[in-house]
Amino acid sequence: MHLQDISVAVTGAASGLGLATAARLVDEGAQVTLIDLPGSPGAGEAARLGPSAQFVAADVTDEDAFAAALDAADQVAPLRAVVHCAGAGRRMRILDRDGNPGSLADFEWVIRLNLTGSFNALRLGAARIARHDPVDGERGAIILTASVAAYEGQIGQINYAASKAGIVGMTLTGARDLAGRGIRVVSIAPGVMDTPLLSRVRDDIRDGLAASVPHPARLGTTQEFAALATHILHNGYLNGETIRLDGAIRMNPR
Repeated sequence: MHLQDISVAVTGAASGLGLATAARLVDEGAQVTLIDLPGSPGAGEAARLGPSAQFVAADVTDEDAFAAALDAADQVAPLRAVVHCAGAGRRMRILDRDGNPGSLADFEWVIRLNLTGSFNALRLGAARIARHDPVDGERGAIILTASVAAYEGQIGQINYAASKAGIVGMTLTGARDLAGRGIRVVSIAPGVMDTPLLSRVRDDIRDGLAASVPHPARLGTTQEFAALATHILHNGYLNGETIRLDGAIRMNPR
């Protein structure tokens, strides 16, 4: 896929993986719509990226608001890609310290944001991409963000691991489902990445996480995620796969 002058929507784009991806896509010549929550710094970041970027506030779990944001992206230029980075975690255990059942509300909140939000990105994005004529044999691509927790969920990640495993499960199915429309579906499963969320962790914990990565023994960067996302869009033969971006880490139980 050629990125020059096409429209790409990036969710979770006010910071971290999403912002780095939006910046990389602007550099590659795309028209980029940054989508993030109202009250996020997305408007300022879009202004910083220049005239090829715009910000539209939307919650990815809100069908109407998310659909309107994607429509705004489609009005700038034909929407050819969605890079879905929005998501979060909330630690919980199956049983608490006193043996009480874990919070169903905490489980459902993470599932709704991470998994339902990803399905919204898939179905609402595909509906708009499918309206456009194919270029070089495809209409576009959708990139979802999973996690290594989908494979090696740690203690306290039952909700997060389940949500990210669901994204892995949707990837091949989604690619097969949308193949007839000429739309590719690929997911990225990051390991320990140096995002704003991790910047709030104590230095000794960050150092320990970095040391646990076989090679290179450091945290991954948001720019490395952005580079992979951009390559996926460029490479038309990548489809139906979840790609680990993790320095060969395999997470321990805790």
